[in-house]
Amino acid sequence: MGASAEGRADLLVVGAGAAGLAAAIRAKATAPELAVVAVDGARSLGAKILVSGGGRCNVTNESVRGEDFAGSSPRAVDKVLRQFDAARTREWFAALGVELKREELGKLFPATDSARSVLDALLAEAARRGVVLLHPFRVESLVPVDGGFVAAGPQGELAARRAILATGGLSLPKSGSDGHGFALARALGHGVTPTAPALVPLVLAEGHPLRALSGVSTFARLEVREASGRRLAVAAGSLLLTHLGLSGPAALDISRHWILAARADPQVKLAAVFAPGVDPARLDAELVDLDGRTVRSALAQRFAGAGTAEAPDRLPERLIGVLAQLAGVEPATPGYRLSRESRRKLVQGLTGLELPVVGDRGFAHAEATAGGVPLAELELNSLASRRCPGLHLAGEVCDVDGRLGGFNFQWAWSSGHVAGAGAARAL
Repeated sequence: MGASAEGRADLLVVGAGAAGLAAAIRAKATAPELAVVAVDGARSLGAKILVSGGGRCNVTNESVRGEDFAGSSPRAVDKVLRQFDAARTREWFAALGVELKREELGKLFPATDSARSVLDALLAEAARRGVVLLHPFRVESLVPVDGGFVAAGPQGELAARRAILATGGLSLPKSGSDGHGFALARALGHGVTPTAPALVPLVLAEGHPLRALSGVSTFARLEVREASGRRLAVAAGSLLLTHLGLSGPAALDISRHWILAARADPQVKLAAVFAPGVDPARLDAELVDLDGRTVRSALAQRFAGAGTAEAPDRLPERLIGVLAQLAGVEPATPGYRLSRESRRKLVQGLTGLELPVVGDRGFAHAEATAGGVPLAELELNSLASRRCPGLHLAGEVCDVDGRLGGFNFQWAWSSGHVAGAGAARAL
């Protein structure tokens, strides 16, 4: 559509990404007679959809629960998800002409292996339903007026009876997510919990030996621990070592927990359990019985192969060598020459190595945003604001972020449908 507008609508959707498009489509499906306008500041719509999942778009997961999300309470998230769950999402996309296929860990991708097919289907459905899309149309202010709102920006003004805020968060700013939606929400009376990158790679201290293993992948359990050792958060899965530090599902899933915990308490540690199924005491006993075998040969045999979810206690030989190095043990050392302290350090390295995380790759490399408007400030059956009459919220602007595997897109579809239907019913 054109880049400027002056006029009125029944419903204005601010943000035409995944959640905004879902909201606009659902609103028109609920009440076809409504004039629904969706605006977005981007010149090209759907950038985050197109780059997600390596350009394939992990649309959802076959099993999605409130426990798969952080931020607002799992019970509140679940109440929204149940109104438009993963099964209905699959049916919806099938009706739009996008069949989904299952991959590892229940991830659902389009059968075309192309994110473009997802975006094209959403835009075609919006057009078919009669949604008016205006872009680039950046909303700098959203002001309540008698009977509705006035949205204003460089391209003009739009008045509407109700509004849905679906502006996204701060992740992948090149896609247009600059966090301005949080400012709009604050101006309309909402609180915004502290934000942080989520699903983001972590950076280890320069010179740390694990950084020399770039490209090595293994199964691991990552734990955020207080100085006392109490676990605050746990994530398990594939861990990819990079030239800067940690990536892969385990690191991405734990990232938001480590970042926010470390902000609150600089003494918080991140520990890696590379052999999650091994009892430390039993491993120590095995090291006592090495006799003339070297540490390298014994551990390589004990943990032969790369770790996977099916065989989590296997480790790449290069990683074993670095863990021995970090324990101050020469890999060629015969077992009978291992001191008690050397054994202790080796066992600790395999079952709870503290990692010197010094930062993260930032929002430019984050797949989601932690923080936002708490669900406690919204009516969960419509995502209507408890603070600002006539306003609804959906998507990443809410304080809801999911783990890796299609969960954040499911939140976009679920919250978009709930907000769209709620706004249409209210109108």
